[in-house]
Amino acid sequence: MDTNERQVELTLEAVGERLDRALTAALPDLSRMQWQRLIREGLVTVDGERARPSYRIEGGERLVATVPAVVEAVVQAEDIPLDVRYEDRDLIVVNKPAGMVVHPSLGHEGGTLVNALLAHCPDLEGVGGERRPGIVHRLDKDTSGLIVAAKHDHALWYLQNQFKHRTVAKVYLALVNGSLQPPEALIDAPIGRDPRHRQKMAVVPTTRGDARPAQTAYRALTYYGAGTAANAYTSVECRPHTGRKHQIRVHLAYIGFPVVGDHLYGRRKDPLGLSRHFLHAAELTFRRLSDDEELHITAELPDDLQAALLRLQQI
Repeated sequence: MDTNERQVELTLEAVGERLDRALTAALPDLSRMQWQRLIREGLVTVDGERARPSYRIEGGERLVATVPAVVEAVVQAEDIPLDVRYEDRDLIVVNKPAGMVVHPSLGHEGGTLVNALLAHCPDLEGVGGERRPGIVHRLDKDTSGLIVAAKHDHALWYLQNQFKHRTVAKVYLALVNGSLQPPEALIDAPIGRDPRHRQKMAVVPTTRGDARPAQTAYRALTYYGAGTAANAYTSVECRPHTGRKHQIRVHLAYIGFPVVGDHLYGRRKDPLGLSRHFLHAAELTFRRLSDDEELHITAELPDDLQAALLRLQQI
């Protein structure tokens, strides 16, 4: 075997499922298209024999996959303007615009927040890992707002410890479809990978192996167009107590009030014409390393979300 490859062995139990789909669900680091290519190239065997991507799982098969190793490229610093809301010798807080990916990944090797941070803070390189230097938490690509990065390993540990013990207060502003009811509540529903769509998360039974506890407190701020259900909207303040992937979007969709503009979990089309989902990380409260004093950072709604609210006021 080539030193740049690794072998993965597992037993499939997804009876009736296609081989490529079963592999994508079992090993989601590779896309379904990548698995199809490996299968066609003979790098995947079922009970010692080559198979097609469309092979249907019978249950109990022994599968061996030879997977090329991923070689990570060095992340380059890029002179990208940053909206810095706070900075000291230990950390930096940035108001991330919608459309910017946080760290490099397949298909997003440049133009990310990490590329911009490395140019702004050269000492960030190597803090916490080569691909995500200094990154303490994440925001989705199309979610705007506050994100904090550590400038050295001790600061990274100090901040991550606060997130781990849920002492960081995060406030998000969202706009949802419908007249949100009840006006205030705590959504307590575990989240895991959606078994039908690899790119999505979902509320799943607690008995599922990947189910992780997730809690989001919300409070309705303003109701718009409540006369007709189709044209009703609610602006919402959300306070996530945990930090699961897509948590706020999944939870609001789960209770029947998806985030406006969220094509993954909500409506395909919306008359407001937003080019992204209406979700903004507006407030962040945590303790800084230098003196353990509490910091409270804010970021106002960006222009595109402000414009959407103005259009609602005219409906």
